[in-house]
Amino acid sequence: MAARTLLTAGITGVGMSYPDHIMTNHDLEAMVETNDQWIVERTGIRERRIAEKGTGASVYGAKAAIQALEHAGLRPDQVDQIIVPTVTPDMVFPPTACLIQEMIGAENAWGYDLEAACSGFLFSLQNARAQVETGAAKRVLVIGTEIMSAILDWEDRNTCILFGDGAGAVVVEAIDEDQVGIRDSILHCDGSGAKFLYQGAGGSRIPASAESVAAGQHFVHQEGRDVFKFAVKGMTAITEEILTRNGLTGSDVKLLVPHQANIRIIEAVQRRLELSDEQVMVTIDRFGNTTAGSIPMALRVAQDEGRLKPGDLVVLCAFGAGFTWGATLVRWTAS
Repeated sequence: MAARTLLTAGITGVGMSYPDHIMTNHDLEAMVETNDQWIVERTGIRERRIAEKGTGASVYGAKAAIQALEHAGLRPDQVDQIIVPTVTPDMVFPPTACLIQEMIGAENAWGYDLEAACSGFLFSLQNARAQVETGAAKRVLVIGTEIMSAILDWEDRNTCILFGDGAGAVVVEAIDEDQVGIRDSILHCDGSGAKFLYQGAGGSRIPASAESVAAGQHFVHQEGRDVFKFAVKGMTAITEEILTRNGLTGSDVKLLVPHQANIRIIEAVQRRLELSDEQVMVTIDRFGNTTAGSIPMALRVAQDEGRLKPGDLVVLCAFGAGFTWGATLVRWTAS
């Protein structure tokens, strides 16, 4: 039997959506013991978007998906598969992917949710790439969507200042040119880091109960210093590795699009790779950490600001709970 020839998968459309309501650092000053200067200096965040209570992640995910499809010049019924990385699904089941499928009218698509925290978009992008390259799917929507405000303790100043709500989406499909598109991906996980960043209750280990709610076990718990240390090391090393593996250096990179968790993490990676400010995409100041939504949202902003053109070398990198981390190398195709 002849070996199957792999197709080339590329990102042909990007979209984003977020709530209208802006919560500034000054708003947080009235809620917890903090101040604008402290938040900006330690995180780089100035404001974040917050959804109305009771809003599901599917709402903004669907809007981001429609925008990505319009950018790619496609209809929802032309989508074969939907992958939704999220830690804040509408419900434990059914998958948020199914809800979005029905909302946008993607009647020919099947799909599922993927949970890899802040690395979820990169993990999902690799799945989409594999589906397209092998011909199992022609067009895949990857939609990172989060309502992080739903799982925050608004009395915990160490976590509530960090996160925001929003969604980003990309269309992955086969392209004609074989020197562009998604070129490489390196992904890792290490469960020994699970104790540093987690949501304790709501799963099978600690089912939801009056006791778990009263104890605040459904909120995000983070050991900030430990996560920071591992994130800087992990994101820097994985980005260097993917460049070296492909015979590239930082000077070849048009744009680094890192997960938007903390400006100090981003700056540490930037210094190590000797990148200029123009080579690094930063959106954390206006959106905070939107977990699986942060990278695709940043891609849409970069597209809108004219910082991405076909053929540009783009590196995506992320680090998240699990621990999970990874990097993806892309020759940009969307115009």
